[in-house]
Amino acid sequence: MSTGPEDPEPRWAVPPVGGWTADDLDTLPNLPPHTQLVDASLVFRPPQTMFHMRAVDFFTWQLQSCAPHELEVVREFTIDIDRHNRPEPDVVVVRADVVEGLRQTRFPADGVLLAIEVVSEESVTRDRETKPVKYARAKIPHYWRVENHDDRAVVHVFELEPSTGAYTSTGIFHDRMKVSVPFPVDLDLTAITARRRAAEPQ
Repeated sequence: MSTGPEDPEPRWAVPPVGGWTADDLDTLPNLPPHTQLVDASLVFRPPQTMFHMRAVDFFTWQLQSCAPHELEVVREFTIDIDRHNRPEPDVVVVRADVVEGLRQTRFPADGVLLAIEVVSEESVTRDRETKPVKYARAKIPHYWRVENHDDRAVVHVFELEPSTGAYTSTGIFHDRMKVSVPFPVDLDLTAITARRRAAEPQ
């Protein structure tokens, strides 16, 4: 039985000289969902863990419920850092005026107030070292890193120090997270990993 020709190698399999650019994410065909650009290289997302999914859902909905009307909370959306960096934080809080329309694919970094990353096994170095440096360089005022510690959510909170241009730690939260910036929140972090119970029969 004859078979057709093999599918050609996708264009993004071989980067151009100098690497990919932020604009390429909008034009390269057949990129896997949630591809991001870090240091001119394409970064693909592995299968999500339950912890990752629940943490992203938790912060998206909780922050949406208490954010001021002039801010928007968006999950898994890329931001422009520079020509060779267009990362996709798990959750971002942005000024409402940078949300331009339903066909928009990215936000300018100067419109971002908070970037949240939920750490997975393959993203530890990026989320602890690489991305915070880039977010700080882009002058994003707040960065939260969410980690799974023995099946409990731990949130590391950082704020940009204007005099150094780097993030400084302002707290590590375990069961309850209460902060006043970028707007007041009081969160029960145990809800992220609590087992869901089926409704009892009436």
